Amino acid sequence: MEILRFSLGQLQANCYFLIEGNECLIVDPADEASFILEELQRRKLKLVGMLATHGHFDHIMAAGEIQISMVETSRRDVSTILYIHKNDLFLIKRLEETAKYFLGYNPHTIQPKDIKFLNQNLFQVSRFTFQVLHTPGHTPGSCCFYFKDEKVIFTGDTLFKHGIGRYDFSYSNKKNLKKSLEKILKLPDDTIVYPGHGEKTIIGNEKEFALNLF
Repeated sequence: MEILRFSLGQLQANCYFLIEGNECLIVDPADEASFILEELQRRKLKLVGMLATHGHFDHIMAAGEIQISMVETSRRDVSTILYIHKNDLFLIKRLEETAKYFLGYNPHTIQPKDIKFLNQNLFQVSRFTFQVLHTPGHTPGSCCFYFKDEKVIFTGDTLFKHGIGRYDFSYSNKKNLKKSLEKILKLPDDTIVYPGHGEKTIIGNEKEFALNLF
């Protein structure tokens, strides 16, 4: 599996392209839908779905526009489903207001419509198979995507390189975040961590550091 990272939008959220053959599964469609669509076209990739690590606007803002663009171009051979945990659906519903609050202007967001919920099991999207780990704390529906065979995990805003997610939002939970981190940090030390912001790291480098931040 090939992994491409693009840091997009004003908050520089990481958008990942997971590529197998000509198929592409996107983790966190972030911002800049036009860039994402151009990259898919330039690389001749077929979109098979989009995964959201959580519902914050900077990680999903392009999803609605991507869905509309694919419909308008009649790309019936692709899938624009956004997969997200049901507990973060409320964040999608307030997408535009939170984007406006944090960005300082109205970005005129398009709410994603084609949504399916993740479950806490082995999950398959086309030829991509992975484990969904429900890791609440930063948000109620935060999830990590663990590809055991590839030894990689996508952690969103739960775990960064030498950092952890915020837990000062009204819907965040410090205790749950700590439990979620303990779950993630039990993975093999050589597991590569692809976070929602910043550079990649490995589990072994974060074991002592992360839990000391509380």
